[in-house]
Amino acid sequence: MQKIDGFMHAYPDKRLDLHSTHISDFLGMNSGYNCLLKDTNLGKGVIIGLLDTGILPEHPSFKDEGMPHPPAKWKGHCDFKPSVCSGKVIGAKAFRKGCKDMPVDIDGHGTHVASVAAGSVVKNADVLGNARGTAAGIAAGAHVAVYKVCHGGGCFASDVLAGIDQAIGDGVDVLSVSLGGGTAPFYEDSVAIGAMAAVEKGIFVSCSAGNGGPARGTVENDAPWVMTVGASGMDRAMRATVRLGSGDEFNGESAYQPGGFTALLLPVVYPGMRGGVRVKACSDGSLKRINVKGKVVVCHNGGSNSTVEKGVVVKAAGGAAMIVVNDEKEGFTAAAGAHVLPTSHVSYSDGAKIIAYVKSSSNPTAAIDFKGTLYRASPSPAVAAFSSRGPSVVNDGILKPDVIAPGVNVLGAWPSPVGPLSLDATINSTSWFNVISGTSTSASLLAGIASLVKLSHPDWSPAAIKSAIMTSSDILDGDGKPITDETWNAAGFFSIGAGHVNPSRANDPGLVYDIQPNDYLGYLCGLGYTDKQVSAVARHWTECSTVDPTTAEELNYPSISVTLETNSEKTITRIVRNVGDEDSIYAVQVNAPEGVEVKVYPEKLEFSEMNQNMSFNVYFSAKDTGGKQGSISEGQLRWVSNRYVVRSPISVTFV
Repeated sequence: MQKIDGFMHAYPDKRLDLHSTHISDFLGMNSGYNCLLKDTNLGKGVIIGLLDTGILPEHPSFKDEGMPHPPAKWKGHCDFKPSVCSGKVIGAKAFRKGCKDMPVDIDGHGTHVASVAAGSVVKNADVLGNARGTAAGIAAGAHVAVYKVCHGGGCFASDVLAGIDQAIGDGVDVLSVSLGGGTAPFYEDSVAIGAMAAVEKGIFVSCSAGNGGPARGTVENDAPWVMTVGASGMDRAMRATVRLGSGDEFNGESAYQPGGFTALLLPVVYPGMRGGVRVKACSDGSLKRINVKGKVVVCHNGGSNSTVEKGVVVKAAGGAAMIVVNDEKEGFTAAAGAHVLPTSHVSYSDGAKIIAYVKSSSNPTAAIDFKGTLYRASPSPAVAAFSSRGPSVVNDGILKPDVIAPGVNVLGAWPSPVGPLSLDATINSTSWFNVISGTSTSASLLAGIASLVKLSHPDWSPAAIKSAIMTSSDILDGDGKPITDETWNAAGFFSIGAGHVNPSRANDPGLVYDIQPNDYLGYLCGLGYTDKQVSAVARHWTECSTVDPTTAEELNYPSISVTLETNSEKTITRIVRNVGDEDSIYAVQVNAPEGVEVKVYPEKLEFSEMNQNMSFNVYFSAKDTGGKQGSISEGQLRWVSNRYVVRSPISVTFV
């Protein structure tokens, strides 16, 4: 290939992995004062492309009642039979190692994320009787184009890039990419390469941050031209309360809540007392020599099987119920699974108390009280334990993730009935909806929000839309306190990015930080890439000698991330465009990171017309008492008018 004229770069193929009712209410999109859904007619006319495991187009979430014909720009094709392809699912193609395949979803993931982004309205949706309500995607009126690039063996980079190229050619407006394969230089990252081409065509790209949290430096899909989305929980709980013989009670989660399950205390057993990772995790075959018949079994989360699969093992061994306890790193993030037997998934701290009781009692007993679906649970939103964290290991000058969005126990469409494998027909309830957790769902949800903002502001670039979403996001939870993480302590910017998405404010942000596609070329040259490496990302020949190199700190990004040495100074420049009131004055407010002096000049920005650009400088000076090497200090910069607050997080790393 290297001998072929025009060859620039090649690298080995790589496997990547896959990363509702109430969501719109939780995000404030159904309130009377919110005009985003009304003004955009639920997203009608916009096309959302999704790279995933395919779709089940016959699902009620993709009915085409009231859907208009695809816009004239649509050039794609649906590989399902004509009677299945509709005004809702207008595109469906599959890519598998370069070979043609059918885009039907046999996994569930693709159907779920498609419904979260753009599912049609379905009344009385639920999972096993819980989370009941009207299910609808964020952009319920949008068209859906599906590109199946993930199969049983994962998602290969070559297929992902082919899928993105197909979506660009087909004419999608927004791309949702809920997969990733770790971090790599951008010239070896198929998502980054494909997304760059999409952004050049004005396509907004929403990517999942990955599920490698809470470890630092695990964030994926971290190119500055994509929106990188972490996951948060909502204020909805599917409450399953563990009641111990001691009288103590601990709240857990479960989507399976059987009616008529005994409220009597049952013997409780903790197989983990025998030691061994497989026994603690209730892995397949690990309970054969332990008497669990008729008992409540305590299992650790994690290991080689899911929480639902642990229940299958417990049930096969004769267990009556199960308590799943988090490991320390998972903290308070609990999954509401569609279990096969009565189950409660509890936090690490509560699980430790339950285990301590079992170990110390001569006759430990427990019961599970199912209390149904509850709302107004707090704290919410809180960062999910699994949500990947910054800093980016390939790009520490850009703060990632960009934002967080709901991604815990999100209800969405499923391609097959969901239900417990119960022997009791009276509780063998099934549903065509399921709740799953992951940054996959938060990325697809953000794609739905971006499509509405794009429809409302068709002249905005992908960078302007991203800026609007970031600078209008929330950093306080529903109780007015700082957003917390899985430990219920205040979350840092490497967890939440700019904050939690607020769709209504994103549609009217006041000011935006814009970036043109060519600006990214200077950024790539500033990373020290060779001409060939830059050209591999840009997909056209680029010589860095003809481009002004830009450091990551200098890119006109809505968030600010800088490194400082002790007693050093640094200046960066930003440019904002007025998209709010024609005549407006903004005054700066700065909360300086500890150990750093921050000054902004000018301190006021006076706009006299729409789409007017103004620049400002931010001066950083590390104090003598600045942070230790490697430490991080956080603050924020706000431009405030009589109507808008435009906020940017500031992250300073001392080197």
